[in-house]
Amino acid sequence: MKSRHYRVYDVFTDKVLAGNPLAVVFDADGLDKAGMQRIAREFNLSETVFVKPAENSIHTARLGIFTPAHELPFAGHPTVGAAIALAERAREEGRDERTSILVLEENVGPVRCVVSAGNGVAFAEFDLPRLPQEIPVNAAPEAVAAALGLAHHEIGFENHTISAWSAGVPYVCVPVADLGVAAKARANADMWRGLAPIEDGVWGDPYVYCRETVNHDCSFHARMFAPLSGIIEDPATGSAAAAFAGAIMRFDEPVDGPNRFWIEQGMEMGRPSRIRLELDVEGGGIETGRIGGHAVMVAEGQFFA
Repeated sequence: MKSRHYRVYDVFTDKVLAGNPLAVVFDADGLDKAGMQRIAREFNLSETVFVKPAENSIHTARLGIFTPAHELPFAGHPTVGAAIALAERAREEGRDERTSILVLEENVGPVRCVVSAGNGVAFAEFDLPRLPQEIPVNAAPEAVAAALGLAHHEIGFENHTISAWSAGVPYVCVPVADLGVAAKARANADMWRGLAPIEDGVWGDPYVYCRETVNHDCSFHARMFAPLSGIIEDPATGSAAAAFAGAIMRFDEPVDGPNRFWIEQGMEMGRPSRIRLELDVEGGGIETGRIGGHAVMVAEGQFFA
């Protein structure tokens, strides 16, 4: 039986016991997918990330990202959390400076990350491994509303309508009228199973958002449900924010140049989170994009497996 060091981080927050918890298992070399899946089920967090040696020697590490139910090709809070965990570990061992550049191999491809220690709370930002692409969603608005426990008239605001996008993981972006409607949303797994698009074998989960926010400096308020993965609600979802960039471009048409959006999530769960989405727009399209956020360590120990 091998002892493997792990740490638990709260991601997309600068305070402990907020944001989205993540288990980072170091020294995962030798674990197969079935073994990683069993460990992820044991932690029972929305995601657990496993750190292995990089396949390309110029990269930092290879990551395996697992929910309690299945492996993911890419996810935002494991990328941010793993980047910060690796940078902090390197600094503790005297191998790095306050700002680190890492390249993490994920199933979606290599992901470039920049980690800064800042004023004591680490912040990581990664380049979108893929720009958002629209995917077909054939469900009627009435059916989507019913699957989320909402009325048809509560779906949509301004020119925003239901759309589906993927930047590595698919999501159905569901605009709702205001914070009150967002607070009422609940995902029905049986009803959603008949509506969700499937992209590369992954179900498109509902990402509910509105323009009204709790924090005055945020651009959007969001909730993400993963009923078909056994996750009632996720407190912070970087891959969903990456996909949501497609909806922002479609409906809000940001001007050419750099654009920055803060997205709040997890408020209804008592796990407030903040995700920074940056888009460099050129000729009315996304040239490049980045997702960023803080993370703080809340636990560490040894896992015997």
